[in-house]
Amino acid sequence: MTSKRPWIGAGILALVLLFSGLAAPALFAESDEAKASARYLQLFEYIYGFIEKNYVDQVDPSTLYKGALKGMLESLDDPYSMYIDNDSLIGTDLKDTTTGSFGGVGLSITKPTESTPEKPAFVEVASPIEDTPGWKSGIQPGDLILAIDGQGTADITMSEVLSRLRGPVGTDVTVQIRRGKNLEFPVTLTRALIEVPTVKFTMMDGGIGYLRIIEFTPLTPSRVQDALDSFKKAKYKGLIIDVRNNPGGLLPSVGDVADKFIDSGVIVSTRSRNARDTSEITASPSKTTFKPRVPTVVLLNKGSASAAEILSGALKDYHLAYLVGETSYGKGSVQQVIDLFDNDQMKLTMARYYTPSGANIDKKGIAPDREVLFPVLSEAEEKALADLLTTTALADAVAGRESLSSAAADVLAAQLAKKWPVSVRVLKKLVTQEFYRTRISPMYDLDYDIQLKAAVDILATEDVDKLLTATKTVLELQEETAVADAAAVSAVSSR
Repeated sequence: MTSKRPWIGAGILALVLLFSGLAAPALFAESDEAKASARYLQLFEYIYGFIEKNYVDQVDPSTLYKGALKGMLESLDDPYSMYIDNDSLIGTDLKDTTTGSFGGVGLSITKPTESTPEKPAFVEVASPIEDTPGWKSGIQPGDLILAIDGQGTADITMSEVLSRLRGPVGTDVTVQIRRGKNLEFPVTLTRALIEVPTVKFTMMDGGIGYLRIIEFTPLTPSRVQDALDSFKKAKYKGLIIDVRNNPGGLLPSVGDVADKFIDSGVIVSTRSRNARDTSEITASPSKTTFKPRVPTVVLLNKGSASAAEILSGALKDYHLAYLVGETSYGKGSVQQVIDLFDNDQMKLTMARYYTPSGANIDKKGIAPDREVLFPVLSEAEEKALADLLTTTALADAVAGRESLSSAAADVLAAQLAKKWPVSVRVLKKLVTQEFYRTRISPMYDLDYDIQLKAAVDILATEDVDKLLTATKTVLELQEETAVADAAAVSAVSSR
């Protein structure tokens, strides 16, 4: 989640670096920490000048400036804080949520800042963007990208990763994927025009409105309202809000969406070292449009991050929605993008956000009220699937078909299972994904999607209001977990 604030005084940074040796003793006389800061700034100025005057080759001052900023931000060991060179594609990536489109593969990714032999810094897929090449290929949250066009990802920067994944529309890029411990396979993706997605919605059987929020952009609140208006016209009896694989987006956007469901109180608060970065977004009765309320289930998974977690956490804390699926990603920090010289930027974590109950979910995530997990493949199934994905069997199975019914997909999956002994349910999903690779895919698949099926069953057969009376806030769950962890540590220590 990012917000952008122009730094009109970007030149101040250079002035501080150049003149800190003169000004620092007076400015930082108050404390030992301030004195230490002054000494380090003096040392930095000395090293900067020494390198510039004595290095064997003439050095462009901008090279030292950029290297210093990059090193400082990387030293924070925060994957969300970084220096952004104006020649890199990261700056473009930061603007995607607000500006529109680019040529790419449609994967939201993260990368550790440090790579070691024991734990290589491979690229991890946070979530694929729906209806993009990455999504249609079946790449999943948690998959590791080991290589891009043969170049290993462990020892290259995030900027280099993006420059290799992005490119002209219609060109190909091949990524080596690792899923789980042993399953590895290549995937060739054809770059497409990636437009920032927002919302999809439809009515399901049984009077259930299905609202999928793909990402939080400036258009999301109005698109959510379109969905609610459509559901109301159809006289819906239940609502499913699906934020699985939603990587987040804009803080104002998720605030406006949550305000449609929450009529009063804090939606989210941000807390920082600086008062100017500490704030609250509160709900207003005049903006609440979810009336009269209907039973609501929120679907989340490990690809639900940032703004998706803000919405889920707020609805949970106010006991307005029942959460189903798996624990979310756990990104509870807020970044600002600050303009520097020559269109360079830095993105810095400035605050952490807290749910209405006062919980920060960074690196913890939000646990669902009812956990529903997809079955894990056995080692034998992983091996068989790896073999299958190196062949053209899936493409051959659907070649020449104008349509693919559920029954036909069952038959094809059963045929594939004879040679590659993998769950028929999984094979059926792969068959349908292959068929819809070049078509508009259905909005949901109840045959495969056991989490969505569980949400539908809850709305159809259970008293959601009664379930909500027994749910706990995010903070209450965190406190319970802390007590349980402390008890476990105490029990081990006493042995």
